[in-house]
Amino acid sequence: MATKTRAKQGARKAATGFTADEKAAARARIQELKAQAGAAEGERAVRESLAKMPPAERAMGERLHAIIKAAAPSLSAKTWYGMPAYAKGEDVVCFFKHAGKFKARYSTLGFSDEAKLDEGHMWATEFALTELAAADEARIAALVKRAVG
Repeated sequence: MATKTRAKQGARKAATGFTADEKAAARARIQELKAQAGAAEGERAVRESLAKMPPAERAMGERLHAIIKAAAPSLSAKTWYGMPAYAKGEDVVCFFKHAGKFKARYSTLGFSDEAKLDEGHMWATEFALTELAAADEARIAALVKRAVG
């Protein structure tokens, strides 16, 4: 008799709980919200990183940010060692290292080993930037698209 009562209680509890489909939908929505929060946090971190740069480097970094986001909207903004970076999932594909970061002569646009820029036995992974002309912007957009694959 006790077994029948427990079975009825279990059936009643299951009937009032969430279905497997509802649970799956709730989990999916939670993942969406986490992704949105992560994207917003990454964007905020990049903006803060850019704001700390000297004016000329900030302007270059902001322009690069716009070029990269337009060329590869699938990349998410984040900071990497305090530098603006752009990732595919958790893997950084490219980053902007401003000259002041290491007291260098010029800023660089760098690509990690996740970037699909392989060309023969040797290829560049960082590009020196002193200013951004229209031709440079087009080349950067093409490199970023290629890097994402």
